Amino acid sequence: MRDLATELGLEIDDEPDLISIAQFHKNKNNNRNRIDEKIVNEFIDADIETENHRIIARLPFNTIWTTNYDDLIEDAHDKILKRVDIKSEVDDLLINKDNRACILYKMHGDKDKPSKAILLKEDYEKYYYTHEPFVSILNSELITKSFLFIGFSFTDPNINYVFGRLTHRYSDRSKDHYCIMKRTSLSDWNNSEVKFQYEKIKQDLFIKELARYKVQTIFIENYNDLTSILQEIEKRYNSHSIFISGSAQEYGDFTPLEAQNFIHLLSKEIIKANLRVVNGFGLGVGSAIINGALDAIYSNPKKYTENQLLLKPFPQFQSGGKTLDQLREEYRHNMISQAGIILIIFGNKQIDNDILNADGVKKEFEIAMSKGLIPIPIHYTGYIAKEIFEEISNQFDKYHLSEEIFNDIKKIKIEKDNLENAAIKIVSIIKKIIK
Repeated sequence: MRDLATELGLEIDDEPDLISIAQFHKNKNNNRNRIDEKIVNEFIDADIETENHRIIARLPFNTIWTTNYDDLIEDAHDKILKRVDIKSEVDDLLINKDNRACILYKMHGDKDKPSKAILLKEDYEKYYYTHEPFVSILNSELITKSFLFIGFSFTDPNINYVFGRLTHRYSDRSKDHYCIMKRTSLSDWNNSEVKFQYEKIKQDLFIKELARYKVQTIFIENYNDLTSILQEIEKRYNSHSIFISGSAQEYGDFTPLEAQNFIHLLSKEIIKANLRVVNGFGLGVGSAIINGALDAIYSNPKKYTENQLLLKPFPQFQSGGKTLDQLREEYRHNMISQAGIILIIFGNKQIDNDILNADGVKKEFEIAMSKGLIPIPIHYTGYIAKEIFEEISNQFDKYHLSEEIFNDIKKIKIEKDNLENAAIKIVSIIKKIIK
């Protein structure tokens, strides 16, 4: 808006009401062409999403609301193959996309439709008539869901009006909402103690006003702290997803039936603990993992759901101009990014007539470590699981493990006459990690 303010003979830094600046410019020129051009030129496709956008895309939000015009949220979703259903005008609400992972409500419009962007004072004045369905949906969402506000100033008149009506109507029955806000600091005001103290008083009063709307404020000292908070949210969500890594051409001290039963029971107990199983359908283990998970789900479908089983079989042929190795690498990263714990079992493959430790399972372990997952190698199953356990033993704290958890893993034994007990003990370790 700086250039437009200059054309009006105003200094943008002295004008807090930017909505009025936009309106004044239209009034002077009898059209909003220059404003639309600014939107087109300021928000360009070359802009790159931040890590914050990428984390938000990875988290399982089924609805996102924004007053921004840019498409960085959409870009972040596209890059991980999540389909976004964009609602930027009333007509968009009438059509739904199939297989959508998220609905993105762009309540003030989109950069690709600049003439319809909500920016002028008159746009806000008419909003309840021109965008009444958006207001109704937002009302419903605020009643039924808890919102997390990120980078939002709460100066938008539409949002404040909706909040005000809901507060008076539902009072203490309203959902709790949360916002992340930077605490004002002396450096924000050119080290002016007088200005800092004044702004601090204003911020404290503003926080109390938000509390009236059932919005709890989470303070950060620096904007970079926002990324840390989002990373922690993602870590805690992912901690309930267990990536089971393993493959087996043979099962060492176990018969195929004993090994399959153990894997089946392990997967079943993970589901019964209200956790999620993530698996790439490894040779010799994938079928038992699926059967165990489905056994738990179908035994009590009102309590457990198929959403607790995320199965991503590895591609078998190259496609899209990528080699098979490249595709499998992408699959591994995608699967492992959705988990917080990696559970490693067996891990061998056959090359000619030789049984070798599976380098693919070792690669999954290395990817998991780079992403901060907590490893549970079941050394009793042998092969690469045992090799990884021995590697961890030398410096377990380097692998995100406490001494207590490592000792619990060390004590794991799989008694052939009580396979269920071993599965229960492993799940108890998982519960201890995520509590």
